[in-house]
Amino acid sequence: MIILMFLLQFDWEKLRPENIFGGQVLERTPAGLTIVYLIGTAVLLVLLVISFLSNFRRPKFNFEQDLPKEVKRRLTTTLANRSLRVWQFVFIFLALVVYGFHVYWTYFADDSNEQFQALSYKDLRNRRTQAARLRGWMLDRSGKLGGALAYYKLDGDGDINRVFSLEKEMAHLLGTERGTPGLERTIYKAGDDATPEAWEVLTKIKHQEDEQRDVKITIDRDLQAFIADQLKDKKGAIVVLNPQTGDVLGMYSNPAFNITEAQTLENYLKLEGDKRNKPLLNRATREYYVPGSTFKTFTMISAFRAGKQNTLLTSSPGGFVPFRGSRSITDANGGCEPPFGCTTLNIAQAFEASSNQYFSQMAVELGKERIRETAGALSILAVETPEDALQGIFFADIWNTSNDRIKNALAPEQSTIVTGSKISAYDVGLEGLGQGYAGQMTPFQMALVASAPANMEGKLMKPRIEMDVAPQMFSQVLSPPQAAQIREIMGLVTEGSGGTATRVFANVRAAGIRSGGKTGTAEKQAPLYDEKTGKLKTVKKKRKDENGNTVEYNAPVMFERTDSWYISIAPLERPQLAIAVVVEGGGYGAAISAPIAARIILKARDLGLLGEQYKPKPQLPKIPPTKKKKK
Repeated sequence: MIILMFLLQFDWEKLRPENIFGGQVLERTPAGLTIVYLIGTAVLLVLLVISFLSNFRRPKFNFEQDLPKEVKRRLTTTLANRSLRVWQFVFIFLALVVYGFHVYWTYFADDSNEQFQALSYKDLRNRRTQAARLRGWMLDRSGKLGGALAYYKLDGDGDINRVFSLEKEMAHLLGTERGTPGLERTIYKAGDDATPEAWEVLTKIKHQEDEQRDVKITIDRDLQAFIADQLKDKKGAIVVLNPQTGDVLGMYSNPAFNITEAQTLENYLKLEGDKRNKPLLNRATREYYVPGSTFKTFTMISAFRAGKQNTLLTSSPGGFVPFRGSRSITDANGGCEPPFGCTTLNIAQAFEASSNQYFSQMAVELGKERIRETAGALSILAVETPEDALQGIFFADIWNTSNDRIKNALAPEQSTIVTGSKISAYDVGLEGLGQGYAGQMTPFQMALVASAPANMEGKLMKPRIEMDVAPQMFSQVLSPPQAAQIREIMGLVTEGSGGTATRVFANVRAAGIRSGGKTGTAEKQAPLYDEKTGKLKTVKKKRKDENGNTVEYNAPVMFERTDSWYISIAPLERPQLAIAVVVEGGGYGAAISAPIAARIILKARDLGLLGEQYKPKPQLPKIPPTKKKKK
């Protein structure tokens, strides 16, 4: 009775772990109970092991002592013990399998199992955990709250909702909770501490610490909104980098989608099923295009690396014939490109006029090995055969990020070029002008091609998306003097009398900004879709199967689409922008893509991205002259 009264009167709150250790952490009670449970479980396991081992050393009955071994093995007690030990082994094995299974899926699958990662969004436990852990704000490069890209907001019912200031414009970069992860599912995990074990909660953590989960990325919110507006009602992509640091200032792919609407499974499946527009596809990093004449920048870089920048080559009315019996390669007009016509050109004249003949001859002069070396320096994969070029390899290592999750989420499809022994000189000539086996370039890759000579030291900087990550070089592509020479040659496209974008960039020059670039126009075979139904048009065709039988199949109807390209760098004396613009079916590069790039440069100036010296000075209002009163 006395003991019972004592138990009823005792203040059990004093034994709560948070009171014993003087802390304020509410998790200490469950952590303490967890420790007690683990100790009890360990004691049970020790007793079970002792009991298991004691079976092997069990004392024998007196009548068993002198019996032969053959007789002992047939005794009922021996058979029973042997059977029990077998079942004990089976139980231990099954227990290890079950616990090992849980350990794998708890600790290792999230990092190593791709199928688990792809389906993790369906796990309600993960979704509840993510919902319970606020991610913090995602700020643009300004770091100001007004530049927030992702944040939390209370709705009318008092619920906390994750909202996005640029729901469509940032969709491909931020991603959704389904499918390919974006920054929303990767960048915050980088800053999260590992979940502490129960013993750490009980003994080390003394009080709750304020968590700083806000992150700042390199995107400029106003520029991102502006470049998205440039592709309104168009299919294509725009990439804007800072070539000195690798900062991604803006990246947009259109058609896009609304992040909030895509969170429901029904809407996500609709987006996934839209094969005509492919809104979930980030065209900037994961769609291949024929680069056309913008790729002549690559060939020029390769010429400088090989010391062939002073080579003079002749354009002829009949075009360039790589070898006897091959087809000729002519300029766009079927003869020689104006304003220089059929004559001997240097590399600057050829680039200004966009001479196909010159750059096809230069590619043959360079040879496959030189092209392969330059490709590697610019992060392009040189492959042996055309079949190898179709493998679709993701190249995550081009990114400069704080962890592999971000790197893998943003990984572009690696652009490829065929340099194998079986391709002909004619094929190499076509590659030199951005056609043929050089036809698998992403807009992201072409922005990198532009950024190498735009860098003051001739370096290709790894693109970065996190502001607190130090700039990192991918490769030393050119020497500083070579890079300076190429920048001046690129300037002829916008400033030369025969430059293909001279007229388009008149407003940029009028603003006191020197820029350089390269136009491109490229034909590509694309599947045709029905305008009303959105379904792929097909036609019946026949072919032989593996048994030699004729079979009928539906082949997609193809049409030739002319894509508009422009790559740009600005300001020319110290570029802060490297831009790639592609518009599907846009026609000539000077007609659609070049004007978009010009507007982006002017917008970047207004936002201070070119430097304070380029920002327009606010004009004071004119004060009308006062009239003097007559005396």
